[in-house]
Amino acid sequence: MKILLIISSLVLPLLMVAFQRKWRIIHLFFTLLALVSTLIFGNIAALEIYEIIRNKTVFMTTIHGLFLNPLFLATGSYLGIYLIYVLLLNVWLNRMEFGKK
Repeated sequence: MKILLIISSLVLPLLMVAFQRKWRIIHLFFTLLALVSTLIFGNIAALEIYEIIRNKTVFMTTIHGLFLNPLFLATGSYLGIYLIYVLLLNVWLNRMEFGKK
């Protein structure tokens, strides 16, 4: 399972770059999905922290229940993949710019 996670963290962003190069509009889709994921990810974290403070259960282990939320994990995973995608895209575009000089 660990190897699958590591390999997919490299393969999925590379596929995203390939799709973006083939269909330019897909970059907008990836970015909008990242925006929605960021809002969901941030709101889940903020609401969980608010609940912990409100209930006065500020212990080190209480916040770790957040990692059991599948939506939190899914949006966080997409944001990680999207970040690698954007970095790969920037490397590709900079390589193209550097090659022109």
